[in-house]
Amino acid sequence: LGTISKTPNSFCVLRYTAGTMKTFIAFAVIASASAFVPSSRCSVETRLFDGKINNQIDLDSPKVATMDSVDEGSKKVYCRCWQSGTFPLCDGSHMAHNKETGDNIGPLIVSGPKKEKKED
Repeated sequence: LGTISKTPNSFCVLRYTAGTMKTFIAFAVIASASAFVPSSRCSVETRLFDGKINNQIDLDSPKVATMDSVDEGSKKVYCRCWQSGTFPLCDGSHMAHNKETGDNIGPLIVSGPKKEKKED
């Protein structure tokens, strides 16, 4: 690998040949690069579903986006399971999904600002 020699100040110095240094550098580069290569046996699942989540709503659209407003003093309950027959509003379809799969999905509930009481 290399030779060890003593300097005048009694420090040990390891001297490498050019071939040994090239081997060491190649090994270091490969070892470092392997840390950035994704593993096919990853322990963390990055996809929640194998296919589409939305199988029924506005399928011809590249993206389903809904704008809505909430009136003062009222609330709206929005679907997050994509199974509602009244999408984008929730109809409780998530309850059957949760019972079947053990999931815990629920709706998004949005409340408008409370009405201010008028003083007489």
